[in-house]
Amino acid sequence: MNAVLSSLSKAFGQLGDPAILRVAAKSIAITLLLFVGAGVGLYFGLEWLFARAGWETGGLAQAAAAAIIAVIAFWFLFRIVALAVLQFFADKIVAAVEAKHYPDLADKAKPLPLPQDIANSLRGLGRALGFNLLALPLAAVLVFTAFGPAIVFLAVNAVLLGRELTDMGWLRHTDGKPLPTPVPSGQRLMLGGAIAAMMLVPFLNLIAPVIGAAAGTHLAHDAMRRLETYDA
Repeated sequence: MNAVLSSLSKAFGQLGDPAILRVAAKSIAITLLLFVGAGVGLYFGLEWLFARAGWETGGLAQAAAAAIIAVIAFWFLFRIVALAVLQFFADKIVAAVEAKHYPDLADKAKPLPLPQDIANSLRGLGRALGFNLLALPLAAVLVFTAFGPAIVFLAVNAVLLGRELTDMGWLRHTDGKPLPTPVPSGQRLMLGGAIAAMMLVPFLNLIAPVIGAAAGTHLAHDAMRRLETYDA
């Protein structure tokens, strides 16, 4: 637990780093633009659907329906979309953390080629969508328990985020090979849970993926140093 808290503290402490600020601004802007574009598309799609059905509502019904669906989709998909977008910029966050805290190991890191970055992002997106969809039936059963669905999705995303966020730092040191991360599963779960919880808080959810990527890098480097000590 101390390692996770320490990694989060260091991640928050580096938020003012220009390199991390640039990545945060880009990832937030792209994520929000994707949702705005999807919302506009949803509005016009519903307008077309209502017109085909012969419903004359003066645009009020489709606007209300689009707003409701958009809010639900934002709550459900934000974690998935934000993490997928961050994958394309994660290398810069990891490099900034390594340059400040692990200069001795930074020289050994190899930035992932763009095709591998894209492949990792798509795999992560597929896992996130797949596991969240599998969790939907259980969340639906618990919908009348008030907090049941939130706990289900929090647990699912804690597992997913813990893996993705620690892999961002670890994979730069594996020569492109998909080797299993040395970060203990308990630490991954705790980090994933903390970031998943942050993503439920308005405004904090916008920077939570960036915090998670930086904290995951710290955990990955701590694990690598333990491996070096053990091998020595």
